[in-house]
Order: sequence, then structure tokens, then C-alpha cells
Amino acid sequence: MAETMLARRAFLIGIAATTLAGCQTTAQTAPPVAIGAIRVDTGPLAAKGQSATAAMIKPMLERELASLRSGHGATLQVTVTGLYLTSYAGGQAVTMGNDTLESEARLIGADGREIARYPILAIMAPSSGGAWYRPDVNQRRIEALVASNAQWIRRYVGG
Repeated sequence: MAETMLARRAFLIGIAATTLAGCQTTAQTAPPVAIGAIRVDTGPLAAKGQSATAAMIKPMLERELASLRSGHGATLQVTVTGLYLTSYAGGQAVTMGNDTLESEARLIGADGREIARYPILAIMAPSSGGAWYRPDVNQRRIEALVASNAQWIRRYVGG
């Protein structure tokens, strides 16, 4: 009986390990590429009626990514395509999901050809901006999303 239970347990652990190994996601990070210029386009976000927010996000993202610039090399083109701030009044029971910032990062070579393309989706809890009753809570939520988005971009481009 004990041997059967041990054999069954070993079998189940083997299945679980195999399943988990198949479910692991490996980030497709590129070998580091020298980046000479960084361009951030928030036009698609502005076109969705969020022009004031798009104007705020552009310099934030440029500042976050500035450390990637090496003076010469490929161009990092980041296009911000979506922003969603869920309603938030404090506490998990009141939220209707997470905040998200969508972008696409592309590395463009000196010859104009695309070297790589990375869709980026930063997801954060609406509480990431701190206390819901502060007047600047939404700006702080956006700042947290921009920082997360930039972190994913740095990870993918090898910076």
C-alpha cells in the first residue's frame, strides 16, 4: 500500500513538473543592442481622446528610458497604444481590475530595418499610486505604470 502511494505520488509529481516546465514563459530578451536615439510616440493614445495624458506620459517615458542611450546605434521607437485606469476608491473589494499601460517597443537599425519588436503590457494594482483620496493619485498611478513599462522595455532590449 505504501509503495503504491509513493509510486502514485512520484507519478503525480512527475506530471506536475512536466506541466510546469511546459507552462514556463521565458522572456525573449535580445542581446544588448547599442541605442543611439529614443523616440516615444503617444499619438495613438491621444487619438483615443487621452491627449492630456498622452502629453504627460511622453516625457515621463523618455526620462525612464534615457539610461539606455549610448550615443550611437539603433533607434528605440516606443509607441504607447493604450492606458486604462480602473475605478478605485481604496480596498480590493471596490476595484474593478488593474491599471494597464500598453506600448510597443521596436528597435530600428541604422539602415531603417526593424531589428526587433516587443509588445509591452504593464499591469499594476490601482493602489500602486498610494492613498486613493490624495488629489494626485491618478498621476502617481500613471507614473507607476510608466516606470513598469520602461522596466519591461529595458529587460527586452537588454539594457
